[in-house]
Amino acid sequence: MIRVAELPGSIPVFPLPGALLLPRARLPLHLFEPRYLQMLEDAMKTPARLIGMVQPNVRPNGDSDALHRIGCAGRVTQFSETEDGRYMITLSGISRFRVVREVEGFAPYRKCEVNWDGFDRDQGGPEHDRGFDRDAFMGLLDRYFDARELSADWPTLSDADDELLINSLSMLLDFEPEDKQALLEAPSLSTRRETLVTLIEYALRGGQSEDILQ
Repeated sequence: MIRVAELPGSIPVFPLPGALLLPRARLPLHLFEPRYLQMLEDAMKTPARLIGMVQPNVRPNGDSDALHRIGCAGRVTQFSETEDGRYMITLSGISRFRVVREVEGFAPYRKCEVNWDGFDRDQGGPEHDRGFDRDAFMGLLDRYFDARELSADWPTLSDADDELLINSLSMLLDFEPEDKQALLEAPSLSTRRETLVTLIEYALRGGQSEDILQ
């Protein structure tokens, strides 16, 4: 476990729409672009081996270079190289962060100065959701999977603890990038679960509702 005091003031960031990493969760990534291969190589030379996942914040004027203010840093815990030079890696979520500013430099990938304040809970043990009605939630999830014609390993889902279940579904289900950002920014596990339920219910209504997350 990386201590808060050991978290660096700047990290490389991987802006990827719809890709969500949460603390204590794992995100597999496939790296093949030269700039991201260089990012991995440089990250592996540092003690923390951190890469920040952050979503692009596309502006109304079409500016796609802007970033959302909050992302999540992951430590490279697994990696393997393919015969043609690509990498399959796994990031283990360490902590969310706030982007302070982008750091200019000579690296081909993007780096940001970041602030870790306000996310101390991310460094602790698993969160629990005392208000979680698991039976009602699993029933809702069953309807969602059926409507989307998706299969699921129901015994594994049923046995998963609250945090693993809620965070895994937040990362895996096919929501819009802005919805993924709302899940990332949820201040607690119960808030994330409430947001997740809202998104699933909205999808089941076919998106025909004015109760869109702002």
